[in-house]
Amino acid sequence: MPLSPASIKSIESTIRDSLRKKFQNYKPESKNMPFHFRLLGKDRMALYSFIHSLNTSFGTSIFEPVAVTLAKTRFAHAESQHAPGNQISEGAQTVIQKIMNNLSAASKDVNKTEEVEQIRAVCQKGAMNILETVNADLFIQDAKGAMYLFDIKTVKPNISGFKDHKRTLLEWCAIKLAQNPNVQIHTCIAIPYNPYEPQPYQRWTLKGMLDLPHELKVAEEFWDFLGGGGSYEELLNCFERVGIELRDEIDRYFRNFNT
Repeated sequence: MPLSPASIKSIESTIRDSLRKKFQNYKPESKNMPFHFRLLGKDRMALYSFIHSLNTSFGTSIFEPVAVTLAKTRFAHAESQHAPGNQISEGAQTVIQKIMNNLSAASKDVNKTEEVEQIRAVCQKGAMNILETVNADLFIQDAKGAMYLFDIKTVKPNISGFKDHKRTLLEWCAIKLAQNPNVQIHTCIAIPYNPYEPQPYQRWTLKGMLDLPHELKVAEEFWDFLGGGGSYEELLNCFERVGIELRDEIDRYFRNFNT
């Protein structure tokens, strides 16, 4: 189902406002690069520095607000930087450690559905411990109360770090189940676009640690899940239209660095 004109307008406004906010808060990393300035010009160096800064913060400054706006078109609730809570049962911690040990030793195939049910069975057993965890980049809830927590990663995340990411996904489940043992909970890694396109994303590198159908959404899978079929392509069109609209404004902004 294509996005409505109102949804497209809202998404483009989010992109536009996010980019302008980035401009307002942007400061070049170095104010004095005499060789680079003379060779390339201060405006080009400022643009290069801005792009580098934008790349490192694209998730929080662009993807997160756009994801929230898109998710609100078909979900009951959506927010970014969601704090899941900080209480986890001893029983859940024991189960999570056992799951991680089995996955690290490759002694058991990964199965997120089974893992969640194992955690659900002990989510309120034993003492409740305080656990400091990271915020979910995106939290959405559907009309029936099912929860989805996403960790939005850069397009080429460090493979060695996925062991920690997996633990975080399981801990989010345990924390939410401690609050409500009956809630339907889904925790996923989201990768906003496929850097290998037109080749498929190299999912095999994550096999064995993540339950790929249930814990990883890449490019179209992620955006179409949030907004419905065709959302990814429409989202790319939104970015293109805003880029064309703001081109002169962007050029003027960076020309100021020559003065």
